[in-house]
Amino acid sequence: MGHKHVPLRTCIACRQVRAKRDMVRVVRPPAGGLMIDDRGKAAGRGAYLCRSRRCWTLGLKEGRLEHALRAPLSEQDRELLRVYCEQLPEDQPEG
Repeated sequence: MGHKHVPLRTCIACRQVRAKRDMVRVVRPPAGGLMIDDRGKAAGRGAYLCRSRRCWTLGLKEGRLEHALRAPLSEQDRELLRVYCEQLPEDQPEG
């Protein structure tokens, strides 16, 4: 009868709630900069995005990611995110 608790997170782009493991966390670590936290364990302010190019493009476009991370993105940060985004599928794979 013991149901395992599944942590849920909301995508900052499409606002859809999904299981944390189905999403990608972008983190602004205390030391500064930006990193893509695939394991979801890094320290720092994080924001979640679906594993879809559509959500990443939206998150980058309207300043949503900057708002969620409470920090401006440098050109270097944007480039890191663009490169990661390009290897994602257009839409979230159904889990």
